[in-house]
Parts: sequence; structure tokens; C-alpha cells
Amino acid sequence: MDSKEKCLFINSTTPKGGLFTGKREETHPDCNTSWRISPEPFWLLPEELEWFEELGRHLYTFYRACNTLYSQSYRGIQPTWVAEYLDRGKPEELISYGRMNRFKSHLPMVIRPDIILTDDGMIITELDSVPGGIGFTSNLAQQYAQLNYDIVGCANGILRGFAEMMRSLAQNEMPNVAIVVSDESADYWDEMVWLSGELRRLCVAAYTVKPREIIFTEDGLWLEIRGNQIRIDVLYRFFELFDLKNIPKTELIMYSAKKRNVVVTPPFKTQLEEKSLLAMLHHPALKSFWLKEMDEDVYDFLKAVIPKSWILDPRELPPHAVIPDLYIADNHVNNWNQLTTASQKERELVIKPSGFSELAWGSHGVSIGHDISSDDWGAAIENALSSFEQTPYILQKFHKGKIFLMDYYDFYTDTMVRMSGRVRLCPYYFVINGKPRLSGILATICPADKKILHGMVDAIMAPCAVLPD
Repeated sequence: MDSKEKCLFINSTTPKGGLFTGKREETHPDCNTSWRISPEPFWLLPEELEWFEELGRHLYTFYRACNTLYSQSYRGIQPTWVAEYLDRGKPEELISYGRMNRFKSHLPMVIRPDIILTDDGMIITELDSVPGGIGFTSNLAQQYAQLNYDIVGCANGILRGFAEMMRSLAQNEMPNVAIVVSDESADYWDEMVWLSGELRRLCVAAYTVKPREIIFTEDGLWLEIRGNQIRIDVLYRFFELFDLKNIPKTELIMYSAKKRNVVVTPPFKTQLEEKSLLAMLHHPALKSFWLKEMDEDVYDFLKAVIPKSWILDPRELPPHAVIPDLYIADNHVNNWNQLTTASQKERELVIKPSGFSELAWGSHGVSIGHDISSDDWGAAIENALSSFEQTPYILQKFHKGKIFLMDYYDFYTDTMVRMSGRVRLCPYYFVINGKPRLSGILATICPADKKILHGMVDAIMAPCAVLPD
């Protein structure tokens, strides 16, 4: 096939509307997708794939260390301000639940960082333990594999990784799995339905359901499937913790997990879903802790790829104190309001909610300093500081993505078009028996003038493959 034929093949094998929700009204009526279709995967160098393989182990080590840090903080072994930051704005009952001894070692079993490929290397801007895109990326991998591309993780890598993760959690080769999708997460319903259907082909009895469909008994949680009730071994939580009060039967789900009648992943631990953890990696007062919990090479690796970040705490500093590693005009910053006078170059910073908020996912609530006026920047700082008690925000160094050229098919002109863009890479790791497995990587290539890189109708979305020798 030539490039156009490849794109049309992918379009023809994609369900109408695709498994990714976009603004369908902005797409050509003959296009089944809400993104731009490339004839090729996004190519990685062999050494970049090695980097991604190594990254999974390091991020899992980071999650384990974060779990320990929080536990030792609220018990007074590590600085208590760590837990105070991570618990801020959370319901007390949810905090207490996450601290139960029976969940002490529980960690997210899906790890998906957002990575920007810059001229200086890879930069991790976020970590998502409740990520969308699992079914979508798996579907894309299958389609490009049919074009004889050697996709990272292989055609069914994500499906097999997810299935093996479920088996290891259930300690059962043929577990019953409920993928529970809330109304708030309804944009991902189609891809999760597709995912569960494919998992059943791999002997994992997985079903995508709404929370209200869960059946509770004192013995466990159940689903009614074709007139029969089946007991749920693993419940995959695809809903955000900030939204619990609006989700039916969450108290019953949490009760069953507490009684060990079902395994729930990711765990109900709000502290592990906070971007503030990225700031704590860079905090000088915690360096000895991090070096105790991880090898020095892992610590150095993570510090190099996670941008310097700070928690926007409005409390006044003593006159002799400064905010570590934050400067305006070569002067130490000791008051956040100093940032309002920063030049456009000095405002190459990002403000975003830390977590536990309807604004803390996707590109919601994000302000990029050099992309807005000084007045809007000042308002963003003021909003972040005033929100501290309920929704802490973080400040993060902005890193510009490297420019890539990639082709896509334009349905309106019936031609191939070359686009200049920046890429966000999202690798999917599934933790299986304590070891993270890289199972696939999604590339989102956005037009070069976009500062925030995310799925959109004018972005190319494709799986990754390794450039052949």
C-alpha cells in the first residue's frame, strides 16, 4: 500500500467515531476518527526504547517510595508536612480508609507517564495511575500491526499486559473482572467496552459496567451477565476519587475491599494521585529519604527527567528563607507574588492543580506563563494560592517539545499533508507480580504552535515502533 491507502485502511478498520472522543463536528464526514491518521507509527530509536524499558522500573520504585514517605510522614518518622500537603482538601473518611493496614502495600498497577520529547531528552510532566487510552492505544496497535509494522509491545501487548495484571491481582488464571466507568468518565466508555470484549478473548471474563450495575452481598460483589450472577474477583476503578460522592455504590465497593471480598485497583489512596509528589522529589529536605528508598542512580535518573516543581503554598516565609531553585532576574524567590512581575521568558512555567479536583485531568486548569498575558498570569497565581486549602496547585518548569515532521491524510483535499509538530509520548506499564511491563506507547503529535500537548482533532495519534536498522 502507498501512504494514502494505509491511512484509508486504518480509517476503514476504525469503529465510526473511533475509541477516542473528540469534536466530531470538526471532522470530515468520511473520517471515522476524531484525530489525524498517519500512514506510519511514530518512530523511536533503539536506545529510546531501552530508555522506556528502564523507566518502568524506576517509576515503580518511585511509587513505592512515595507510599513509604506518606506512611512515615503521618506517623511522624518523616516530616509531617508531607502528609499535610497530600491530605489537604480530602474527606477525612477517605484519608482514614487509605491508611488502613490492609492496604498499606497497595500501589497503582497501571503506570502511565506523560512524556515530552525535547531537544535535551525525555521530560515527564505527569504521572497518571487512572489513565484513559488503554483500549484506544491497544486498538491502534492492532491496526498498525496489520500493516506489518513492528509495534512496541506487539499488536496485543496492552491486552496481554492488562490480562496478566488482572491474573496476578486475582491469583487466578481465569478471573472475573469488572471495569467500572463512572458517568463523569463516560468519554472513555466505548474504549473500555472494546477493551473488555478483547480481554474475554484471552480468557479474562471482563465486563465494562456502570457503578449502579454492581450487586452487593456480604460475601462480595457480583455482576449479572446474561441472566447469571458472577462474582467479581478484581474491580478496575476507572473513576476519580474526587467524584466519589456522585458515584453510586462506592461505599459498598470500599466495604467489600476492606473485607477482602474483592481486589480493587487502583487503590483508594488519594496521596498516590497527587502531582505534589513530583515537587517532593526535588525538595532538598527529603533528599536523604529518597536516597534511602532508591538507588542513587534511580534518584538521579528521576530528578533529570521530572521537571523542577513547587507546591504553591500561600503561607508567608521567614525573611531569611527562599523557595529552593526558583529565581526571577537571578534573585531568589521568597514570595509567590514576585512571579507576577516576571518577564515572558522568566514565565516559562506551568501552573496546574495537584489532584483531587475536576480540573486535575486532561488539560483542564493548566496555565502556561509565557503563553498568556501578565495580567492573566497574575490571576492564575492568585487563583492557585487562594485554592490551597481545598485544591493545592503546583508550579512546574516548562520544557518545549522537539519539532518532528509527520505525514497525515487530509480527507478534505484527498492528499497527504506533512505536519510540523511536537510529540507527547504515553507509555503503558502494567505491574505483574511486582514487575512493571512496558506494553505499548501512544504518540500524540500536536501542531507546533500548541503549548499543551493532548489528544485533539488536529493532532496525529499513532502507536510507537522502533526504527529499523
